[in-house]
Amino acid sequence: MNNRLLSMKSLFRNPETPGSLFLSFEGIEGSGKSTQIKEVERFIKDKGFRVTTLREPGGTAFGEKLREAILKSEAPLHPLAECHLFLASRAQLLKEKILPFLLEPGSVVILDRYIDSTLAYQGRAGKLGLETVLTLHQFEPLNLLPHRTYFLDIEAALSYERQKVRGNAKDYFESQKNEFHENLVDGYKEIAELFKERILKIDAQRPLEEVTQDILDDLKGFIP
Repeated sequence: MNNRLLSMKSLFRNPETPGSLFLSFEGIEGSGKSTQIKEVERFIKDKGFRVTTLREPGGTAFGEKLREAILKSEAPLHPLAECHLFLASRAQLLKEKILPFLLEPGSVVILDRYIDSTLAYQGRAGKLGLETVLTLHQFEPLNLLPHRTYFLDIEAALSYERQKVRGNAKDYFESQKNEFHENLVDGYKEIAELFKERILKIDAQRPLEEVTQDILDDLKGFIP
């Protein structure tokens, strides 16, 4: 692992909101994020916690407009343009929704994608480089990291199969060439190693129930 990347980890921190929890879910398309997020949301609510579930890009009126602009773009976007659009959406989401919610103890934010998606999609698959993406995140509030990230790890071939079964129209990123998706898988694995204290990599090619159980077993260490 690049020593420069390791040293950059000191630029980041968890939110200073005692008694609250910030979770994120990561993975390529078809990894089962939506399903697992619903299971975790139900588990946490049953424990009596306040929960808000958000997505990236999006989660605010401003962010949803950016989401529409990116995912429905018919023209190729430069990875740096993509990155700045995601950062703009993320900064607004943190300011408007995430940080105010976390201020009340007993609150949990569940986020579908966060910084690790930008590292994987624009940094690795888009070839901006992980260092560039981390550098752009060094300023408040973008330097805030979740307390725990669940990376649902599947191979690109399974992603293609699951997308085919769903039969949905492909968005901007899903329409990229096979090389992009292979680099995306490699990028996520590299990021999981870089932030291994925060990211729990889970083999999501197994039955959904087994994946859920792994997540909930880990989550019990964060939720009393």
